[in-house]
Amino acid sequence: MLQIENLYLFLFILPIISFLYASVGHGGASGYLALMALFSFAPETMKPTALLLNLFVAGISFYYYFKEGFFNKKLFLSFAVTSIPLAFLGGTIEIDAAIYKKTLAVLLVFAILKMLNVFGKESENINQVKLWHGLLAGGIIGFFSGLIGIGGGIILTPLILLLHWGNMKEAAAVSALFIWVNSAAGLVGQLSSGVTLQTDMFVLVAIALIGGVLGGYLGSKKLNNRSLRYLLALVLAIACSKLFFT
Repeated sequence: MLQIENLYLFLFILPIISFLYASVGHGGASGYLALMALFSFAPETMKPTALLLNLFVAGISFYYYFKEGFFNKKLFLSFAVTSIPLAFLGGTIEIDAAIYKKTLAVLLVFAILKMLNVFGKESENINQVKLWHGLLAGGIIGFFSGLIGIGGGIILTPLILLLHWGNMKEAAAVSALFIWVNSAAGLVGQLSSGVTLQTDMFVLVAIALIGGVLGGYLGSKKLNNRSLRYLLALVLAIACSKLFFT
């Protein structure tokens, strides 16, 4: 898998992506998938690799946000009950490469908007999430998480903020654990369908953790690095265009 052109550039960008995503409570799968698309990784290796990276980076991010007291257990459970089994189901399904690329490109739009802070406004008035709203949203996001190889945070975080179900830090903490459980379920689904994890993937995990640890720590405290977020949004936009038109 690591026999690619411009390998050192790929390995340089990887921890930057994990840093930025972990700082907002995300695992970074959409960023890893975009990066792998830019470097022409085989589609069949992209999904398990992104889910594996998510497990470690989202886990680190959740640890720091939980430690700071931002985790809302009730809010998390309202989504996770349905997302976990449906993420597993999505992970067992293999879709056509062309459809996969187009679906991923659409989901990357959410990641771009998140990095541009389009969903960054908080409300002082927090609404209680209705049970059926949480179950429905969690199920839909969970299924696509397993199907595409993301954790679902790029969809869940904007949803929490737009519907005023929590503030920014709560959304980050809930999304981090949501991403972890969905990634685990999706990866188990992948493994049960015959996918194997290559040794190279764990090399990428070690490199991504460098950025993930720092991003999770600083993001749970106070971090605002606008220029790097804009740069990542540009990278995602380029990858999105490549996925749409190739």
